[in-house]
Amino acid sequence: MTQKKASGWQVREESAVGRLARFFPEAAPVRIPVTVSRKAGGQTESEGTVIEFGTPREALFACRLSLEFADKIRLQNSDGRLQTEAWVVAVQYQDGQAAVAARFAQEMPQWVAKS
Repeated sequence: MTQKKASGWQVREESAVGRLARFFPEAAPVRIPVTVSRKAGGQTESEGTVIEFGTPREALFACRLSLEFADKIRLQNSDGRLQTEAWVVAVQYQDGQAAVAARFAQEMPQWVAKS
């Protein structure tokens, strides 16, 4: 989230992922660096990103991969504590980047701790 000055007032400008998080009432802000990968046409595409919001069942992040609803992806962090497959359940495009929500294929208890 960035802040801009507008006529003496501070206005918060939400990220695309922040706007998508509005549709997930349980979403809590997190900051977890991950690699997102998917198989496409026999090859694996991957990209480093940061999970910005999480629920007990979903991860929300920005991504430049060409993802669509129902795509199967893999999420993995560097220490291996998060290593799972997930299904894309929502995508919102803005300025050449996608805000993505992915639901875990299997239960991931306590993967995100709410404060």
